[in-house]
Amino acid sequence: MHTGDEYHEFMQRSRRDRRVRNRFQGLALDLLPPGATMLDFGAGTGIDAAIYAAHGHRTFVYEPSQAMQDCLLRHCRNDIVRGMVIPVTRPWVQKVQAVTANFAVLNHVLDHRSLFDELSRAVELGGFFLASMLSPWYLGDARYRWWWANMAKLVRSGHYASPGESRIHRHAVSAVARAASPHFRLERRMPRGLGPTIHLYQFLLFRRV
Repeated sequence: MHTGDEYHEFMQRSRRDRRVRNRFQGLALDLLPPGATMLDFGAGTGIDAAIYAAHGHRTFVYEPSQAMQDCLLRHCRNDIVRGMVIPVTRPWVQKVQAVTANFAVLNHVLDHRSLFDELSRAVELGGFFLASMLSPWYLGDARYRWWWANMAKLVRSGHYASPGESRIHRHAVSAVARAASPHFRLERRMPRGLGPTIHLYQFLLFRRV
């Protein structure tokens, strides 16, 4: 698994990942009011944060991986100096209008209920939480035995763990929506219909209520 500078360079080179990231950033920027303050949860190397800051959004960044954080501090150095990107630790004391979590950050989290409870104290009423998550129904993974072996578990419990040491969990949207309640309401999921079977990533938009 790529991390730090290696991850940063890989994500900048990958045409597929750039397309996914551009769609996510575009959606977030369309939703944000001018000059909004936001939190980039699981900010990685700061690729998204730099874009949000460039569009005038003061962006708090939380990244637990030291290798990723070190790269973020270099990549966003100028934005940090001018106070547009602000590294933070948990628990958060800042109030923001939006939280973003791109590229499967939530797939590393098993207890979504506790996370949404924590985020509810940071996001202002009417604000939003936008997440990009791996689809558990993605047919591109149907060539693997573990995908078939976990289908019953997904239907029964709403999630399953991917193999290996990555600690990645695939979650059904309905399970995430239940965990978000009563603090957040699922407002939109993209793509809809059969989209999650042909797209690896799905975007979930939650509204703070």
